[in-house]
Amino acid sequence: MVGGGQLARMTHEAGIPLGITFRLLSASAQESAALAASDVVVGDHRDLATLREFARGCDVITFDHEHVPTEHLRALEAEGVPVRPGPEALEHAQDKGVMRARLTQAGVPCPRHRVVRDPADVAAFAAELAAEPAADDGTSASADGDGRSPVFPVPVVLKTVRGGYDGKGVWVVRTRDEAAVPFRAGVPVLAEEKVDFARELAACVVRSPHGQAVAYPVVESVQVGGVCDTVIAPAPGLEAERAVVAQELALRIAQELGVVGHMAVELFETHDGRVLVNELAMRPHNSGHWTQDGAVTSQFANHLRAVLDLPLGDPRARARWTVMANVLGGDYPDMYAAYRHCMARDPQLKIHMYGKDVKPGRKVGHVNTYGDDLADVRERAAHAAGYLRGTISE
Repeated sequence: MVGGGQLARMTHEAGIPLGITFRLLSASAQESAALAASDVVVGDHRDLATLREFARGCDVITFDHEHVPTEHLRALEAEGVPVRPGPEALEHAQDKGVMRARLTQAGVPCPRHRVVRDPADVAAFAAELAAEPAADDGTSASADGDGRSPVFPVPVVLKTVRGGYDGKGVWVVRTRDEAAVPFRAGVPVLAEEKVDFARELAACVVRSPHGQAVAYPVVESVQVGGVCDTVIAPAPGLEAERAVVAQELALRIAQELGVVGHMAVELFETHDGRVLVNELAMRPHNSGHWTQDGAVTSQFANHLRAVLDLPLGDPRARARWTVMANVLGGDYPDMYAAYRHCMARDPQLKIHMYGKDVKPGRKVGHVNTYGDDLADVRERAAHAAGYLRGTISE
């Protein structure tokens, strides 16, 4: 597995009962998975020679991030190394511009978008958005049609096409001056409409090389400051028909792109009931962490089954409700001291820590709770995450 973060750590854990031997390519010996695995290669995933040496003797290569250069993956494939997901699929999770173009071509509903060259191009895009009737209510905003105004008629979301995650590499801009900031990195920029969504959903699916595929229940993902805070499985109040539409959409994308392994499709649910694709991730994903304790087969175990072309496991939920809450670092580095309180208060609580140094705002773990009463399950998850972080003291 290329990458030594918490996703690799939890995938390695899921492989232990199956007797799967892991080799990790980690940026350092102190990364989350490197602290747990026995066969660790410390090296740079951007170096082809390192990747070649790492792959020697491996049955299959998979990933806990999307940052390996596409051309390196193609080189490995050309040399007979099984890479799953392959570069042709993974490029759509690596490059937002490529992803938007392919999904639009396939008729998948997405926010309106355009790859932009400079702030003037962003201004013209904003003017076009404002001049077009909004899809949800048939109204439109007033616009400076030539796009020359320093203040945009509507806000625009700008994203670097590669490398962004957890709110990084994403800007909401309202003026030309604000729009200039993303271009300073010297990389292509994708402009999108700012969707007035009711909530964010995620549809997670797993697909194997021979085409078997399974879909997990659609979940609600609550973001705070661009970072996933809470995941509720299944998404409360989501009509069964709409949930099936989201699952079928994710399965269709996986088939269209030739995905092998786990894929998370992050979605916007609009106020008028539409579902738009926001992002793709072709690996285990934060929105699927609830499956460790809340599903018959976790996302990590099914990702392994898929990349090894084993029969996939049952994705159904074990409980009526499961809630995952991320544990972020705070001002209290000794989280172990908080275990006694959390475990005594909630004997059903499942705590998953990543072995990371605690830094303010850094994801260092998550908790899972489950049960029949959603309000109770949510409160238990929020309390445990808050107590571990130090924002709750009783």
